[in-house]
Amino acid sequence: MKQAGHPDYHFITVVMTDGTTYQTRSTYGKEGASLHLDIDPKTHPAWTGGNQQLMDRGGRVSRFAAKYGGFLKK
Repeated sequence: MKQAGHPDYHFITVVMTDGTTYQTRSTYGKEGASLHLDIDPKTHPAWTGGNQQLMDRGGRVSRFAAKYGGFLKK
């Protein structure tokens, strides 16, 4: 296989929002670069099951039917 067709994977340091770090392989930056996260799985409500309440005023299908219902009738 051609070597030029593959990305350059190297080790970088990922810095979480609480300051903890870990090393992983990535195509980001150069060898030894640091990636500082603004949002991470330890603190973001999407991963922690936070207390944010979503208001669903009708399901997706009912909203679609209400918006485009005129096009669907024959």
